[in-house]
Amino acid sequence: MSRHVYLCPLRWSDMDADGHVHNAVHLRYLEETRIDLFRTREFSGSSVVAQMDIDYLAPLRYRARPVRVETWVTKVGTSSYSLAHEVLDEEAVYTRAECTMVAFDPEAQRSRKLNERERVMLEEMRY
Repeated sequence: MSRHVYLCPLRWSDMDADGHVHNAVHLRYLEETRIDLFRTREFSGSSVVAQMDIDYLAPLRYRARPVRVETWVTKVGTSSYSLAHEVLDEEAVYTRAECTMVAFDPEAQRSRKLNERERVMLEEMRY
């Protein structure tokens, strides 16, 4: 029951014409967070995003300090699992997202069952 925390740097090029981090860039922040999560937890297999639901709650303005992205597991199935994400700092929650991931066999180009090690890691992060 733990959340993965990633401190995501903001880049000058992330801004839109209004000085906010562009909505599509929020998706990249979530991707960077998942990459960090899988690398640090030594997730052994490939997974692909099957669905992403995202709510933009407040504008995130460019600044020098990173934004905090918290991720946790909400559901574990046979071959899929769901991750919840929040992009936030001490001032606001900027984005909330729910991501459905599917374990994937890149050689066969199809979904696969989660292995036992993956399942244990995901269950440890279930919140």
